[in-house]
Amino acid sequence: MEKERHVLVIFPHPDDEAFGVSGTIASHVNMGTPVTYACLTLGEMGRNMGNPPFANRETLPAIRKKELKDAARALGINDLRMLGFRDKTVEFEDEDKLTNLMSSLITELNPSLVISFYPGYSVHPDHEATGAAVVRAVEKIAAADRPKLQLVAFSRNCVEELGQPDIVHDISAVADIKLDAIKAHRSQTELMLEEMADKLKEKDPQTLAWINNERFWTYKFS
Repeated sequence: MEKERHVLVIFPHPDDEAFGVSGTIASHVNMGTPVTYACLTLGEMGRNMGNPPFANRETLPAIRKKELKDAARALGINDLRMLGFRDKTVEFEDEDKLTNLMSSLITELNPSLVISFYPGYSVHPDHEATGAAVVRAVEKIAAADRPKLQLVAFSRNCVEELGQPDIVHDISAVADIKLDAIKAHRSQTELMLEEMADKLKEKDPQTLAWINNERFWTYKFS
C-alpha cells in the first residue's frame, strides 16, 4: 500500500466504510496519512433495528449517527463529515449539486487518493448516485492533477464486466480494527457478527478471505 498525501473516502451510508474498506482506512491511518470520511446520510431508512431490537424508526437516525462516530473513532478517523442528505434519496438529488459537492471536498482537501463506489456495480441506488458523482468530480480535474480513484464493486457481474480488481489489500494486520468498526454499527451488524463469530473460530476460509482482503478497481478515464 502506497503512502498517500491525504485519503478522501466518500460513501452514502454509515457502515459502507466498515465492510469494504475499513482495513484499508486503518492501514492508511497507521501510516500517518490523514483520512477524511464524507458520509452523505445517516442511514435512517435502514431496515435493521438491532438484534434483539433496540431502535425504532424515530430513534434510528440518532443511533446510527452515534454508531458512525464510534466507527470513525475505532478507525482513527479524525475528520468525519456528515453531509446531511436523506437516506434512500441520494439518487434523486440534482446531479450538478452532488458533483459540485464532491468537487468542493476534493479542492479543499487535495487528496492523492479518493475511495468510493464503482457506478454501475454497487447495487444500491444511493451507492450508484454517490459513486457517479465522485467520478464526475474527478473527471473534471485535469488528467495530470487528478487524484487516484479506487472504487469498490460488489455486484454479481462486476468481475465479469470489469475484470479482476487491480488492487487487493491484505489487511490481516489490522483485521481486529476492521471488526471493531463493523461492531460499532451495532444496529445493523449484530446478527451478522454472531453468525460470523462461529465461522472465525472454525477458521472458515471464505470468511477469513472476506475479512482479510479488500479489493478495488482503479477507475480509468477515457
